[in-house]
Amino acid sequence: MLFREDALERIRTGRVSVVFRRWRTARVRAGTRLRTMIGLIEVRAVTRVPDVPPQDTAPAGYSDVTALRADIPGDPANPLYRIEVAYAGADPRIALRADVSGLAAVAAALERMDRGARRGPWTRTVLELVAARPATRAADLFADAGYPDLASFKRDVRRLKELGLTESLEVGYRLSPRGQALLDGD
Repeated sequence: MLFREDALERIRTGRVSVVFRRWRTARVRAGTRLRTMIGLIEVRAVTRVPDVPPQDTAPAGYSDVTALRADIPGDPANPLYRIEVAYAGADPRIALRADVSGLAAVAAALERMDRGARRGPWTRTVLELVAARPATRAADLFADAGYPDLASFKRDVRRLKELGLTESLEVGYRLSPRGQALLDGD
């Protein structure tokens, strides 16, 4: 579920607590926490509704129902979903990036990833490539890492990000202090 930057800021400050989307089927569930550029957004409730309730205009950040209806993303032919949201704090991966303790456990996790990969070991190759070429577009990196396609490369970089080893930049990636400590320790 994507949010515009201005909507994220209003959710973070509590000025927006309801959003609407048009989907064939609900794409999020209550209790889900979504990672965004401002931190975690918690989905508190998801309800299929026939139309925008007028009382949701202000909690959705709009002055009137007409403006809200005109700005709902998705195909108008799809059902309408009302989603209650709230800011749930900072992205925990941010603190993890600076944590250089427990690197043996991280190294063991990387070994498991490598053993389970169909295409063979990949974690060290990707970490070294990101370290050597920070802020480089993924489209310019994936082939050098031996990937047949961009999507699988990005998926694997996200797996490293989950461990606090890489971080996304406006363009490309870089190693976090944790990722650099892991490489330096080998």
